Amino acid sequence: MQLTAAVVGPALGLRGEVYLDIRTDDPGRLDPGSVLDTDSPEVPQLTVEALRTHKGRVMATFAELVDRSGAEALRGTHLLVEAEPEEDAWYPHELVGLEARTPTGELLGAVVGLQPGPAQDLLLVEHAGRRVMVPFVVQIVPEVDVAAGTVTVDAPPGLFDEEEAVDAGDRDGQPAPRRDGGTGR
Repeated sequence: MQLTAAVVGPALGLRGEVYLDIRTDDPGRLDPGSVLDTDSPEVPQLTVEALRTHKGRVMATFAELVDRSGAEALRGTHLLVEAEPEEDAWYPHELVGLEARTPTGELLGAVVGLQPGPAQDLLLVEHAGRRVMVPFVVQIVPEVDVAAGTVTVDAPPGLFDEEEAVDAGDRDGQPAPRRDGGTGR
């Protein structure tokens, strides 16, 4: 599976240099010499020649882009890299649809999305016709078993009571949270 490492932004200057909107937490995947697949049928791959920072933003030069017009033509192009599995990190599409169960196996509901929270990301669980926001930390969600289609939720008292439920949207396409409170890829 390929993921977006960066998105090509506007050109700077006349020699094909572009701004990059970085979408990876591993910037080494964009080091000079890296050959990246793209989502553009006109230019299926780009080779990174140089990276630099300009006014707090990352700039890139690619071997295939030699002038401003070529660079502007690729504006909005996604630079793709192969996903590298990481322990205890999931993507939203892997979590949505999983059954949320108590440690004793009782069905709580289905995972319907993820939402960023002030201290950690939140797992959204559809329960009794409403969405419950479950802090996605190992103390409350001790096990995620994508293959079995389940997440174990060891909810504190009151979390699944009616007055605690909040209707919340999800965050499609964003990196999924890690159970330690950080963000996955």
